[in-house]
Amino acid sequence: MISMKTLLASAVLLVAVPQAGQADVLVGFVTGLSGPVSSIGIPNAKGIAAGEAYVGEVGGEKLRVIQLDDASDPTASARNARKLVEQEKVDILIGTSGAPQTLAMATAAIEMKIPMIAVSPIAPVPSGDGGPWVVQTPQPTPLLVQGIVDHMKARGLKTVAFIGFSDAFGDLMYESLSQSAKAADIKVIANERYARSDSSVTAQVLRALAARPDAIMLGGTGTPGALPVIALSERGYKGPLYGNHGLISADFLRLAGKAANGIICPTGPVTAAEQLPASNPIQKVALDFRAAFEKANGEAPTDSFSSYSFDGWLVFVDAAKRAMATGAKPGSPEFRTALRQALFTTKELAGTQGVYSYTPADRHGVDARSRILVQIEDGKYKLLP
Repeated sequence: MISMKTLLASAVLLVAVPQAGQADVLVGFVTGLSGPVSSIGIPNAKGIAAGEAYVGEVGGEKLRVIQLDDASDPTASARNARKLVEQEKVDILIGTSGAPQTLAMATAAIEMKIPMIAVSPIAPVPSGDGGPWVVQTPQPTPLLVQGIVDHMKARGLKTVAFIGFSDAFGDLMYESLSQSAKAADIKVIANERYARSDSSVTAQVLRALAARPDAIMLGGTGTPGALPVIALSERGYKGPLYGNHGLISADFLRLAGKAANGIICPTGPVTAAEQLPASNPIQKVALDFRAAFEKANGEAPTDSFSSYSFDGWLVFVDAAKRAMATGAKPGSPEFRTALRQALFTTKELAGTQGVYSYTPADRHGVDARSRILVQIEDGKYKLLP
């Protein structure tokens, strides 16, 4: 007669055998579900959920996400990254909402030698040993801002004032504007900044208007990005107003209301997917994204932030397929290395925001196909020629 002890041992063996050949690919995802950047972080999370609904496994291996909230705090972003790598043993990191937070997370990723896909724009980071380790899905800020400056030049504008965040994102926007404007012989005559947590930008707006610029460019995003728009409208400003991709947001439109009418923003093709020609390779992916988003979240996407994280998922899946082909097993240092190498050999991968081709020298991976100009009209984005 077989003893109970033998039966239990056999049962454990039977369970363990199939599991031994399988290992979930673990994705560590950090986002800001609370705090001042939550208007970006919540859509980022919904974009990852759409990605999971779109592709849930690679080569028979399940893709599992472990998500942490950094509360819009850069210190928490780095701490969460370390927890995901050191305790949860994830194979790759994706995140987070906000430029300062993402930079902190990327710095930690490089130190730990783990590949990362940034879903917010970041400044250049050191490659680190065996690197580089970090790619990003948002278009490079200079590429987006160049579209604005080209439009200003075509209109014959000679001066521009800048009103933006007093953080890394604001710095990126201002520096990009300064460089492109100088080459176009357009003078930046005001540089006004405010914190994301500020409740008023009256002083900054008054100083910008006092400079009498031909146009004003906004360097804010999401909900706090609406503050100068409202303040300018209240003071009767009727001149050209240029935004950025961070203003493609339902929260921004809701708060800014009619004051947003006429703002011209550079953004990714997904914003006007149905207005793109059918020959554009991005159109199909962008429309697939909308369907996957609705399936995962029970609503249609109304922002651009969710598509950046969705593209991050597509980039990860593409790299994971090629990393699997090397024979490296998820959970191993070899798989991390294979993932990193695969990321930087991504070629002509169509996403919602662009067509990605990463190299060790190019963490952005996109070209002019990733930029369109849209004008806000009564809560909608109209594609400009």
